[in-house]
Amino acid sequence: MPSIDFAKYQTRLQRADLLVCRGAVVRVTGLTVESKGPPVGIGHLCEIRLGGGRRVQAEVVGFNHELRILVPLEPIDGIAPNDPVVALAAPRSLALDSRVLGRILDGIGRPIDGKGPLKGSDLRTLGNTSPPPLARRPITEPLSFGIRAFDGILTCGRGQRIGIFAGSGVGKSTLLGEIARASAADVNVLALVGERGREVRHFIEESLGPEGLARSALVVATSDAAAIQRVKAASVALTIAEYFRDQGKNVLFMMDSVTRLAQAQREIGLAAGEPPTTKGYCPSVYALLPKITERLGSAARGSITGIITILVEGDDMNDPVADTMRSLLDGHIVLARRLAEMGHYPAVDILQSVSRLMPAVVSKDHLAAAQRLRAAYATYQGAEDLINIGALSPGSNPRIDTAVALIDRVNDFLIQPLGTTSSFEETVRQLVEITRPWTFLPQDEELLPAAEGAVGGDDR
Repeated sequence: MPSIDFAKYQTRLQRADLLVCRGAVVRVTGLTVESKGPPVGIGHLCEIRLGGGRRVQAEVVGFNHELRILVPLEPIDGIAPNDPVVALAAPRSLALDSRVLGRILDGIGRPIDGKGPLKGSDLRTLGNTSPPPLARRPITEPLSFGIRAFDGILTCGRGQRIGIFAGSGVGKSTLLGEIARASAADVNVLALVGERGREVRHFIEESLGPEGLARSALVVATSDAAAIQRVKAASVALTIAEYFRDQGKNVLFMMDSVTRLAQAQREIGLAAGEPPTTKGYCPSVYALLPKITERLGSAARGSITGIITILVEGDDMNDPVADTMRSLLDGHIVLARRLAEMGHYPAVDILQSVSRLMPAVVSKDHLAAAQRLRAAYATYQGAEDLINIGALSPGSNPRIDTAVALIDRVNDFLIQPLGTTSSFEETVRQLVEITRPWTFLPQDEELLPAAEGAVGGDDR
């Protein structure tokens, strides 16, 4: 007698609603729906059954005496008093396998690419916890992004979490697409939170391209999506990344942007009655950000390297979200508007940027060469005004003379046209060759020991 596979029946049984818990809509205020019942707690998923047969999922986010406060995941046009509110027995989950690569999902995990539902056999619930601290493997290997400014000067390790800080229109999304195509990661998982609808298609077709999409999974919640759907998009993307990490893969997780995620959580918090604090951000925002970042990193098996973009309002690096994320991440990369306006791509300001784990993942020669390039670039920037007006005569300062001689080669190294990649080995070779003249300056022996700490950065 052939054996019967009961797994699929067990999965259906686990997701079936065997006991129906009902409530009813009492009030709608702004973004929230208040209902009397069902008797469930915060975080539970419910279904509001509107007239005409339409059903809208909503999540319990708070209480008002005996009333549940729910935030719908979709528009609730047509809702009326006493519409039924039914508690869903099964937690929100995703059916995953390798076929999720190349797929595009919305903020609650539903495919939006017209290729049908996900058919994976591994059912993963959302909202997992981060790996225990002592279960994380040390980060000792570099991860190549194919971008010289990153691989040479701001090297990232497998499992590191790094932020890209920039104002609007400076090239964050384009840079993410370039990295997704060229990185040495096994799998890419991208979360586009709060993006404009037009930009999503442009990112997929132009920045990411067919080659990048084939080894990527995308989760998209555009700016007009419900606030809770924009927040949940991060959890959906992280769940996918954790699935591949548990398969032993080196995953590259990218989110654009955490600022819009924080703004969505602020909307939910204010609607639920939370008190506003700094710049109107609620306490739940500052509780959410570390939960997101701590789910990234290395684990006992596999790793998730995180690149998270932070949209700094008015190019203010002391914006509350930017300041909080800088303290949570393992490094920060600043994109400067003045460089972008000069056609310098990628517009990475290497003097304001730092990778805290670079000393742990590169050789001493690589680290020394990176510091020499930083020193040459900083020396030229400090004396640029005097050089431009001719106030410095050759020979008056050997460091400035050497910086002037090197600056064109340094800029050629840092500027990388769209669509071009550089292998990690080639990047390091160029870096060492360019900075060799700086090695022979008499001040160089004093420079390197102090500079090693500068690459690692402080605890913030």
